[in-house]
Amino acid sequence: MTRHDGTPAVGRVPAGFSARTAPHDPAQGRADGRLNLDTFPLTGAYTTYAVHADGTPDYVTDSAASGTGWATGHKTVNGRVSKTPGTDKAVPTILELAQRNGYATGSVTTAELTDATPAVLASHATDRSCQGPADMAKCPADTIAAGGPGSIAEQSVNHKVDVLLGGGKARFDQKVTEGAFKGMTVTEQARKLGYQVVTDTTGLKNAKPGKPVLGLFASGNVPTEWSGKAAATGGTAPQRCVTANPGRPAATPSLADSATKAIQLLEAKQKRSKKGFFLQIEGASIDKRDHAADPCGQIGETAAFDRAVKVARDYAAKHPDTLVVTTADHGHTSQIVPLEATPPGLSATLVTDEGQQLKVNYSTNTPGQSQEHTGTQVRIAAQGPQAYRVLGVTDQTDLFTTVREALRLR
Repeated sequence: MTRHDGTPAVGRVPAGFSARTAPHDPAQGRADGRLNLDTFPLTGAYTTYAVHADGTPDYVTDSAASGTGWATGHKTVNGRVSKTPGTDKAVPTILELAQRNGYATGSVTTAELTDATPAVLASHATDRSCQGPADMAKCPADTIAAGGPGSIAEQSVNHKVDVLLGGGKARFDQKVTEGAFKGMTVTEQARKLGYQVVTDTTGLKNAKPGKPVLGLFASGNVPTEWSGKAAATGGTAPQRCVTANPGRPAATPSLADSATKAIQLLEAKQKRSKKGFFLQIEGASIDKRDHAADPCGQIGETAAFDRAVKVARDYAAKHPDTLVVTTADHGHTSQIVPLEATPPGLSATLVTDEGQQLKVNYSTNTPGQSQEHTGTQVRIAAQGPQAYRVLGVTDQTDLFTTVREALRLR
């Protein structure tokens, strides 16, 4: 989402065309149903490839390299967070540029706040695994002891991002090993830096403008909203997805709730500073449940993300100088196939609200292994200032320029 005066926010869903298609049936109740994702006025497609250290194409990206692409305008190697592919040097991110120009900033996710997508905005790491102070094995040069910026969790709060909402409490409960905050947990470090730390719906509701907010709603990833049987070799019996997950605590905010609160907090700061804001919203577990060949979890998370998209678009309807962009960071495995098909991998048959059957196939890896991303182009859609830039076929790195231009960033 981005306003000239400038309220920026970008919504993001980590999946491609195929992962977005399935919800039209179970989530909407009919084959011709439409999501908020589907009704943007301007749409296009973009390429998502990563690169090798020498700059040559790596045709299937991971979320760290793809996130780095749109967050910095630069390609990098898989696994790297907002650093160059060959020389491993930090590259400024769109969030950092927004901060330097006086904008409020926020990041909302259903993943750990130290996962790839939120990480690319507020940190720089040689490897995406370096999420907390105890996780630095692959990032020796990034440690505070070596003169680096520390783990992704430490960097995120040191950046003083105004709103950080998601999972990953276990990362922030790790103890800092070097530097000014040595011996504290990263959560304690955040409080020392002025953060309000909240852990549930009540805490989020009571968070006040004027101080940054760190929301940690799960030890790891935020539990999914829907549940059902995973795909299996040879298929499954027809099932209806359960639009509830018994493993999700009742006090867990929905992604739409977090998006609503984030916009309120950022807008409050914007009114005082006469500037706008940048907000990234991620429906992270669409990707994670696709890896797990879990169609009900995947579809439920797409529906949850779509409700967050509605929050952003409702805001934009009242503030027409707002850019809202929704896209994916890469393609993924799931496909709707004929009921009579016998896929070589995993499949599941779902029953839609129309009473019809629908078969979802997962065949990008050997059954029992995590399903893989694909190198296909993915959809990008937008409304508001600079939205025309998404038309046609572009590259993921072009989104950085679109948002930068909408924010008029130097």
